[in-house]
Amino acid sequence: MKINFLTLLAAAFIVSIGSVNNLHAADGKGTAVVKPFGKTADGVAVDEFVLTNAQGLTVSIISRGATIRQILAKDRDGKVADIVNGFDDVAGYEGEANQYFGCTTGRVCNRIAKGKFTLDGKEYTLAINNEPNHLHGGVKRSLDKVVWKGKIVEAKKGVGAAFAYTSPDGEEGYPGKLKINVRYTLTDDNKLSIQYSATTDAATPVNLTNHAYFNLAGAGSPTVLDHELQLEADKYTPTDDTFIPTGTIEDVAETVLDFRKSTRIGDRIEELTDTAILGYDHNFVLRNQTGRNALAATLKDPSSGRVLKIYTQEPGIQFYSGNFLNGQKGKGGKEYAHRAALCLEDQHYPDSVNQPSFPSTILKPGDKYTKTTVYEFSAE
Repeated sequence: MKINFLTLLAAAFIVSIGSVNNLHAADGKGTAVVKPFGKTADGVAVDEFVLTNAQGLTVSIISRGATIRQILAKDRDGKVADIVNGFDDVAGYEGEANQYFGCTTGRVCNRIAKGKFTLDGKEYTLAINNEPNHLHGGVKRSLDKVVWKGKIVEAKKGVGAAFAYTSPDGEEGYPGKLKINVRYTLTDDNKLSIQYSATTDAATPVNLTNHAYFNLAGAGSPTVLDHELQLEADKYTPTDDTFIPTGTIEDVAETVLDFRKSTRIGDRIEELTDTAILGYDHNFVLRNQTGRNALAATLKDPSSGRVLKIYTQEPGIQFYSGNFLNGQKGKGGKEYAHRAALCLEDQHYPDSVNQPSFPSTILKPGDKYTKTTVYEFSAE
């Protein structure tokens, strides 16, 4: 049988491409695969990166927004469920039903009062997309809405995917060209590490986080009010009716915000419904203020036995109880009802750029922004 030289060359090229896009972990147990996920309305290709460890835990990330699209985790009986909100196609993420599901959020996550801040004597004006404030980086080119450059990467103790995006000077009103990298690593001890880094050529505020919506009973389950939450926080930052911190820091003791012990989320939430917040949407001041990673939150679902622990070096964590979920349809046609998922966003405090008493979010040229968030999954 004759074999054409060009055919051999093409086959070698395909093998080469496959070896780059599909990798096994160093121990040969975990896998990382990249595949097409579709295109944006503007025709930009979006890829999905699927990481699976030796225990069968699977995390999928799409390049639009460097977004966690799916987490498949086992319960106490070994049954697998997807535990995060998301969509089956790019159109879902571009539509109004998407409330920052699973995305990398920024340049500045959370709110900036009245969409303004002053830096080095100059006032900057941002989009007002959460009246009367700026929220999660903007409206058109915030980090959740752009397509990042992604690739499979080798990891010493697991499998990984890395994403890069350069935000040009002036994008969404922010100063400086900001180069951002986000790396996801899934290890065989069921930990998902998210490592963030950024550099800038001009002083600019930076506050990055992931905005995953969790329901440990399975995304689309009717409520998270029966989940139990413990936060490693004795204090919180009170806000006005527009969710902007007043600048004070107060104790959680003897309030509905006291999660120092594992507490059912629904036990006291109705005490908050006569306010604009409609539930929990508060920044908690973590005990750990060392700049080193420590346990911040423990979330449990008694029905499935699934447990999520979050470790961070950030000074705060935002607990949001899905107050504005409205029954929109997500993956597999499942409905995401009011309070049917929650967010635990590790972060610097909201509006820090306008609050001199809060830890600074200003990144300067020559410095490097770094942070690591770790999600640890288990069942009991």
